[in-house]
Amino acid sequence: MEDNPDQAASQSITKAIEDVLERRAIAALVTVIDSNERIGAKLLLDETGDSTGSLRDPLLDAVVARQAAVFLATREETRAIRVNEFAPDISSGDETLLLFERIHNELRLVICGAGHVGASLAKLGGFIGYQTTLIDDRADFVRRERFPDERLELILADNWGNAVRKAIGDGKGVAVAVVTRGHNEDEECMQAIISTDADYVGLIGSRRRTNIVLDRLREAGAEDAKLRQVRAPVGLDLGAVTPEEVALAILAEIVAEQRGAKGGSLSAWRREKGLS
Repeated sequence: MEDNPDQAASQSITKAIEDVLERRAIAALVTVIDSNERIGAKLLLDETGDSTGSLRDPLLDAVVARQAAVFLATREETRAIRVNEFAPDISSGDETLLLFERIHNELRLVICGAGHVGASLAKLGGFIGYQTTLIDDRADFVRRERFPDERLELILADNWGNAVRKAIGDGKGVAVAVVTRGHNEDEECMQAIISTDADYVGLIGSRRRTNIVLDRLREAGAEDAKLRQVRAPVGLDLGAVTPEEVALAILAEIVAEQRGAKGGSLSAWRREKGLS
């Protein structure tokens, strides 16, 4: 007996999603949730443009593929939108309502340096649900007794570069915060990080300290495009003073970057308009 076409399509989508997650890639899953027909039809489109499944109309698939790229660029997690809102000339779309869902792995947080700021950041990152790795070359600083949460991965680095490269991999879906105790440690970590495609890279320190590290990386051959993406000094300007406040400023910037937000005040518009 032949497989049910809908069942076969569902299995194909499931396998494709597993592949996206295994590759630590990003994709948009589009599902018809309201229509005169095609309800439940799915189309998966990854960031490279490859697709799996169909909304049962080649023309609709084509315009939805373009909209999926727009959706992924916004970094929204989900969005429901009618076809006539982005493709009014597609009669086959009529009032069809589509659900766009972002498919990706949970963001991983890798922290280089387990001093006061790094320790606070690791605890805060774990609290909000990030898969967190904390690295230091001092055994006393990565003792499990300091971090009872077993979900937090602790790494004792014999060599900063090797430990960081292993923790980050290719960098996809990874935010990295370099909060070590000195220039040399910072530079070792950044040498390992700068060649990856990490989603976020932040370097703690004053403007002078961070410029020294970035200048050394440039002299060593790092690409300017990569260096421009480094958040240095790291974090949003919260006026942070304590290690916990600094950790909050760093994590706030990571969340803003992940969500594609600017990190400003939500009520700024009210003051700009002179409203009470």
